[in-house]
Amino acid sequence: MDILVVFIVLILLIIIGVPVAFSMGLSALVAFVITGTTQLIPSIAQRIYSGGTSFVLISIPFYIFSGLLMNGAGMSDVLLRASDVLVGRIPGGLGHVNVLVSMLFSGMSGSSVADATGLGVVEIKMMEDAGYDTPFSAAVTAASATIGPIIPPSIPFVVYGAITGVSVGKLFMGGVLPGVFMGISMMITVYIITIKRGYGKSPNKYTLKEGIIALLRGIVPMGSFILIMGGISTGVFTPTEASIAACIYGLLIGAFVYKELNFKKLKEIISDTVRNTARVLFIMAMAAAYAYALTIMRVPQRLSVTMTNIASNPWLFLMALNGLLLLLGCFMETISIMTLITPIILPIAVSIGINPIHLGVVMTLNLMIGQLTPPVGILLYGVASITKLTMKQILSEVWPYLIALFLVLIIITYIPSIVMLLPNLLS
Repeated sequence: MDILVVFIVLILLIIIGVPVAFSMGLSALVAFVITGTTQLIPSIAQRIYSGGTSFVLISIPFYIFSGLLMNGAGMSDVLLRASDVLVGRIPGGLGHVNVLVSMLFSGMSGSSVADATGLGVVEIKMMEDAGYDTPFSAAVTAASATIGPIIPPSIPFVVYGAITGVSVGKLFMGGVLPGVFMGISMMITVYIITIKRGYGKSPNKYTLKEGIIALLRGIVPMGSFILIMGGISTGVFTPTEASIAACIYGLLIGAFVYKELNFKKLKEIISDTVRNTARVLFIMAMAAAYAYALTIMRVPQRLSVTMTNIASNPWLFLMALNGLLLLLGCFMETISIMTLITPIILPIAVSIGINPIHLGVVMTLNLMIGQLTPPVGILLYGVASITKLTMKQILSEVWPYLIALFLVLIIITYIPSIVMLLPNLLS
């Protein structure tokens, strides 16, 4: 009963608009009061400090900074043009361009929101100008943005690695193939809808010389992804060092190759980086306090016994976990869920033979689907804000992509070799 009260307090606080981090902190205080352990409240400060100061978390501001640098340096326009050359002539061309750019941009930002709201403005306008319906364009943009935290670099993977001690480099490798599967599934969905509605190919035409130049220019932004993955896989960089190298690369390319960066723009990018970093780390810090309160209430032990009794079989356990995460994803933010659930779920998963890397990728993809589902659905609100569409209009178009993502989730859940292929090669 005491666990239910604490959880209800958390949900009610979030529903009435209290920021997630403060909701978790206040819920932790309620837990101490209910359990009669108020003498432990002063130790919350220590938990908050340790929750936000893990060494692995140093990479978060640098990955955020590198993604914003790439976008601010005009690399998104270069990727759009290169993608248009590659897939624009397929029926529904600009829809495919939208998806492909999200896959390529994922190698720089690691953030779904940055993709949807940053690139989204350009992508949606481009599709509208070519005659695509705005709700369709918005749905493709929101859905394809879920690829961001799956194809490395990935902020959720860094958070998961910090919580579990699992190699962030192997998590990055584990996300590559699922991310490609996500992109392919959404391009198939775009193609099916295109054939049904009669959307045409991209209106842009290129000579052979223009196409080659566009593709060659598109290689430059991809240098960030190559630098990160190449450095980590060869052992030259740790994931944290790779994030710094990506920032240096972005600065050099933005300032001296594209010449789009100036001091005014750099100041704005730094300001955005600080705000985004503070939000993520504050949630993690407060989640550490909340997790401590749950430990005092013996929630991990109780849940462990319950989950083990319900699903001692790995297949059944993963099915139950997917259901739980899909439900939580409707109401809570990705980082919050990951920091709360992972310490409880991981020991159970490992005890029944589930690889922690496989678990991390499955959890992250699951939580990306949550960003497309109301009432929280941060990606839905993001594209709604830049298109002025209602939530109903976007939801009416986004459901085919939810089905596609759910199918990919099922595939990687029950065929772990897809996730583990590259990490095993790295080993």
